[in-house]
Amino acid sequence: MQQDPLIGTTLGNYKILAPLGQGGMAHVYRANQENLNREVAVKVLPPWYASDRNFVERFNLEARLVARLSHPNIVTIHDFSENNGHLYIVMQLVDGGTLKHKMDAAHSASGGSSAGWLDIGEVNRIFQQLASALTYAHDHGIIHRDIKPVNVLMERSGRPILSDFGIAKVLAGSSGLTRPGAGVGTPEYMSPEQCTGEEVDGRADIYALGVMLFESLTGRTPFVGDNYHALAHSHLYLEPPDPGIYNPQLTAPVCRVILTALQKKPTLRYQRANDLALALDQAIHPSTIGDISAQPTQRPGGIERAPTSPIYACPTCHRPNKPDTYFCVRCGSLLNQCPKCRSQNRARDRFCTRCGQALLYRFQ
Repeated sequence: MQQDPLIGTTLGNYKILAPLGQGGMAHVYRANQENLNREVAVKVLPPWYASDRNFVERFNLEARLVARLSHPNIVTIHDFSENNGHLYIVMQLVDGGTLKHKMDAAHSASGGSSAGWLDIGEVNRIFQQLASALTYAHDHGIIHRDIKPVNVLMERSGRPILSDFGIAKVLAGSSGLTRPGAGVGTPEYMSPEQCTGEEVDGRADIYALGVMLFESLTGRTPFVGDNYHALAHSHLYLEPPDPGIYNPQLTAPVCRVILTALQKKPTLRYQRANDLALALDQAIHPSTIGDISAQPTQRPGGIERAPTSPIYACPTCHRPNKPDTYFCVRCGSLLNQCPKCRSQNRARDRFCTRCGQALLYRFQ
């Protein structure tokens, strides 16, 4: 077996120790940051990327934007640079595997049967945190574009951490690196608008989150195909199967949540990742809040609308308030002030949009 030439070498302040993983566009290594004597993860892109100066400029710009994100479920970017023809990005080391590893372990434990799904309580816990991370990123103008299980890192404590923010956006601008007429992403998780190469927003990430939710609870993705074109056709034209077909333990409300996230039209999906998370929690624990897991309905005149959100109670006077409000409409109290940095947050926010601190949200 040929030795990886980067093992034992140094990129900047980082000595490469061992491989951690390999994707379609990069190698990831465990490394030691010598000036601080700490272990980090270093993602190294193939050398041809570094030779494209336009790509390097876009990569540096996107890395700066992503490095500003501070959230407990988004991987921390420590550094990014170029050394000896290698473009690399340095991140916090998360050594508990990935969500993909958890799915594979469940599949193996089931003997390879179709019952290789994760426990619904664990899925709910993981997806509540992932949705919070995506909502935070979307509120800061960052769209992931390549949500998939291998990009969900798992701490040993069980905390999920989203990685690879911004990478897909940089790849999308690189000539010769994308399919003609198609956006960048992983075919099994691409939204219909990505398949046609349209401009996307956060609702494309919500679609991919729905695919992951389907996969976590059934052991398979909603659409299966041998190539990109077959999968793109399915995303564009075929209705996803009822998840209950593959996992009879799923209730109708949970299935409706998944299928709402997988709507072809972005306007019919959950409009924010937190909406999906709250609907999922309601579907699993129906006594906690009002029914927000229903499929989209029709307004008078046939105009479609997305699912509604819960109503949040003021901590002072208990008056119900809408999700996007900062102050109670009755008494004027702050609805969701951060206990750490004292910043104002909307009633619906679960983590502070400034510092990432967990918030005590209230709903009814």
